[in-house]
Amino acid sequence: MKFYLPFFLFFLAFLNIQAQNIKVLNSVTKEPIIGVAIYNIDKSKSIITNFRGEADISEFSNTEDIYLKHLSHLLKTITKQSLGSTNTVFLEANTQGLEEIVISASKFIQNKKDIPQKIVSVNAQNIQFTNPQTSADVLETTGQVYIQKSQLGGGSPMIRGFSTNRLLITVDGIRMNNAIFRGGNLQNVISIDPFSIENTEVTLGAGSVIYGSDAVGGVMSFYTQKPKLSYTDSLLFKANIILRYASANNENTGHFNINLGYKKWAFLTSASYTDFDDLRMGAHGPSDYLRPEFVLTTNNTDQVIANTNPKEQKYTGYNQLNLMQKVRYQPYKNISFDLGLYYTTTSDIPRYDRLIRYRDNTLRSAEWYYGPQNWFMSNLNITKLSSSSNLYDKIIASVAYQNFEESRIDRNYQSLTRNIREERLNAYSLNIDFEKTFSPKTQFFYGVEYIYNQVNSKGLEENINTTTTTPTVSRYPDGASWQSAAVYSSIKYKPNTKFVFQSGLRYNHIVSKANFEANNTYLNLPFNRAKNNASALTGTAGVSWSPNDIIQWKLNASSAFRAPNIDDIGKVFDSEPGSVVVPNENLKPEYAYGADLGLKLDFNNKVVLDLNAYYTYLDNALVRRDFSLNGQTTIMYDGQLSNVQAIQNASKAWIYGFEAGLLVNLTKNLNLNTQYNIIGGTEEDNAIEVPIRHVSPNFGNAHLIYTNNNFKVDAFVNFNDEIAFADLAPSEVEKDYIYAADANGNPYSPSWYTLNLRTQYHIGQSTLLTASLENITDQRYKTYSSGIAAAGRNFILSLKYSL
Repeated sequence: MKFYLPFFLFFLAFLNIQAQNIKVLNSVTKEPIIGVAIYNIDKSKSIITNFRGEADISEFSNTEDIYLKHLSHLLKTITKQSLGSTNTVFLEANTQGLEEIVISASKFIQNKKDIPQKIVSVNAQNIQFTNPQTSADVLETTGQVYIQKSQLGGGSPMIRGFSTNRLLITVDGIRMNNAIFRGGNLQNVISIDPFSIENTEVTLGAGSVIYGSDAVGGVMSFYTQKPKLSYTDSLLFKANIILRYASANNENTGHFNINLGYKKWAFLTSASYTDFDDLRMGAHGPSDYLRPEFVLTTNNTDQVIANTNPKEQKYTGYNQLNLMQKVRYQPYKNISFDLGLYYTTTSDIPRYDRLIRYRDNTLRSAEWYYGPQNWFMSNLNITKLSSSSNLYDKIIASVAYQNFEESRIDRNYQSLTRNIREERLNAYSLNIDFEKTFSPKTQFFYGVEYIYNQVNSKGLEENINTTTTTPTVSRYPDGASWQSAAVYSSIKYKPNTKFVFQSGLRYNHIVSKANFEANNTYLNLPFNRAKNNASALTGTAGVSWSPNDIIQWKLNASSAFRAPNIDDIGKVFDSEPGSVVVPNENLKPEYAYGADLGLKLDFNNKVVLDLNAYYTYLDNALVRRDFSLNGQTTIMYDGQLSNVQAIQNASKAWIYGFEAGLLVNLTKNLNLNTQYNIIGGTEEDNAIEVPIRHVSPNFGNAHLIYTNNNFKVDAFVNFNDEIAFADLAPSEVEKDYIYAADANGNPYSPSWYTLNLRTQYHIGQSTLLTASLENITDQRYKTYSSGIAAAGRNFILSLKYSL
């Protein structure tokens, strides 16, 4: 007994000592919260949590009120007595406050409420819960970005009637759009690893003043995770491991990231690998989408094989690897250096919409696929704060290098010739951005930008029996260059808390150069070289007005532009069966002039109604139209007599729409969230107004979400209206093989809906389980203009373990 008593007393003392330390965690992510202020009512006692979210509260008495306060979380009051044996406190995120901070509007942090434009944000917690397979799916979860897919390894965003090279993509502030971004559907967004994303901001509408060419319909800004410093002599170590499986395409995904934080240095390593099998479509829907047969090649001999499961979309599977390494160095409080290295590579990606084309009742292609899509970026970012400079309060300088590699390989059924087109592009950019506060009411933003792109392209024909290759016409003129120089400025005037005015101007000059001597061996163009000079002046002006706590008005007017790039002036490719696009050097920038009006009604955060209306006029639109080459309207291309077409300033367009969002917080734990988008528009085609290709159907969603400390469930529906044959753009009518047939046998895009259920459960503080059942009723459908049918009933399971 004498032996056990001291041991028992020591044990009680140990428990008492331990009880003086608490750990503060986010109630949803269960991650530690750094920098929580802990104090009593008169603030005579105070402490701040460290990088582990821990603090010693031994100086507080057992019964006095202890306040826990953090900028991004709700204030909480506890007593030491109420802690019990857990010693853990959970704080609820102030999501309303988090959503108000945006970067993309000026490249500097601003209050979202001050921005005249509509900006949609998706944070890491939302991404973790929605569990998307690609970054294109991340955008789709916003409910305001429409996604088209030509193949499983794809995802081409549409925003307010614009798509592809009329939308801009940035990664950590660096422009991803390059000189060969095309008007056809683009898949580059899938190169961004969804597991690495910290936050995504989608600007709805023009963004040319800040971002230049291509930011006509919107800007998609992806901000990846940052290395975290410990700010102490102790090591801050964090690691996450994620495993995921999806049944509809037999997806197997693995991801890990590791953060090592020191006082002045921090390192973040991230890696993801995903393997997708062929995608299975739903059981209930148009039979036109089924895959009844496919081409099987054995010993260079093609044979059409009956598909034993027509719902399985042969061939769609592929795999992808994403790597990211970041380094942060902060020698002083007012300066930091951030280096980011990003690398993405894929396997060959079958171009499914080309594999389902028929010619004379026989499948046209034996093979059609993209070669590995490789993207590398290095980005050095220097941020400096100054309290003494007359020129700036904050400066961000970024220098970046990107390398893009892509290829297209196709071979017709029973043909011995395989066509190969390979592209490599090097992109260099320099951005210097400044922020200056002149007074408590006035802020000024300005900057300069320089971009240089060089394109290397080659074309080959390969005999599949002998494997010998011969040169042929390349997709782009080899050695072509595209460069852009710009200056911009923007001013923000906020005379009081209710009213904000923002305005800006940008001047851009773009030069494109191309040499067609090599391709003239095959095309006989009337010129050997082309040089295109384009200048553009764009502006924006808008106001945000909140006359009271309930109402907020936003009004914004802007102009935007897209300058011709190498894809416009120099491309040679088969745009559709029986047509070939040839170069055209006589191009000018296209301009967009638009306005949008927003009204937000917030009834004490119980009911929030968000309404937006917009209108855009596109002038001198760069579009593909029939053309003549040396007086000829047809030429031979890849062994087929084809109509000649070219990109031309040959159109005008009018686009308009309305967006409505509703949030109803039914209880503290239950809310209803819904979004609906109405879009319309026409363009001029040979003096006739016709539907626009990238105007999506009206679409929306509705979510009923329940949340408590450890459990979250979301029952939701996605829905999509029909586009009738009469409302299809002419270019879509020509692609009848991707559409369903109406009662008259004409192509159209049917309406559809899906019912879905998603849950998330925290198992302790380190393990997170996410499970989803999507398309519960197993609908067979395609999103508008998509060549591949969407997933049928799909069970998704994800497990995350954190250290």
